Amino acid sequence: MSELKGKIDFTLFISVTNANPNGDPLNGNRPRINLDGYGEISDVCIKRKIRNRLQDLGQKIFVQSDDRADDTCKSLKERADSNEKLKAEMGKKKKADRDICASLACEEWIDVRGFGQVFAFKGEGGSSKGDGVSFGVRGPISIHQAVSLSPVEVISMQITKSVNSVPGEGKGPDTMGTKHRIGFGVYKVMGSVNVQLAEKTKFSQEDAELLKKALQTLFENDASSARPEGSMEVCKMYWWQHKEKMPAVSSGRIQRGFSVCDVAAPKKFEEYQIDWKLDGCVEPEVYDFV
Repeated sequence: MSELKGKIDFTLFISVTNANPNGDPLNGNRPRINLDGYGEISDVCIKRKIRNRLQDLGQKIFVQSDDRADDTCKSLKERADSNEKLKAEMGKKKKADRDICASLACEEWIDVRGFGQVFAFKGEGGSSKGDGVSFGVRGPISIHQAVSLSPVEVISMQITKSVNSVPGEGKGPDTMGTKHRIGFGVYKVMGSVNVQLAEKTKFSQEDAELLKKALQTLFENDASSARPEGSMEVCKMYWWQHKEKMPAVSSGRIQRGFSVCDVAAPKKFEEYQIDWKLDGCVEPEVYDFV
């Protein structure tokens, strides 16, 4: 595994067509919208999709979804204990070396050395006593929440249940429901990889290439009732591989280097004219998928 060559910045433009990209559980699972009417996708949602793709690429993932678990572990504690070296070190409790624990966890799971993770578990038998070792790993990958390029419109549809759930059940208010979706929207995702933190977690150049591949195929194996197959796509991706740990051009300036034309009521990604230019910055790798 080779060391990271330099800081990395990346930007994705993703399209949503008749789908709910990220429902808000506190608002009836409606697509997230800010006060100005622009759509949002949380950074947690994006990280979940990246983890899923890395898992599909054969990488070991610590924070797995229950429906995608590829081992017999039913909790994060069980997954941590499945690593015998980590279990033995954490078993020393107050005498445990947190740096060794962090190094073992980073070596085992790519999402730990990429995103970081807090390891804080209850004592034996679920005891809340603070006699167990706890430690945190700060990862080099940072992801912004995605925001749409234009205001989005939420479309709601009433749905009904055609059968009873149990024998003898009569019709009730639960026979009616509502589904929400975005007619169309293009969202901008921004992120970066910090070299100083990558050196601590041993996040390598090979890991960065896996991250790039995961971002390019972000919505593969992600279909659901809320997101039918093909309703969400990565349309364009920019990838800046700097040679320096701390480039002269900041991530903020790189993201401000984009110029995007205003589009009223867009219906497809091609209606947007997206350009990027910034003097003194390394040229990005640009991937078009439409």
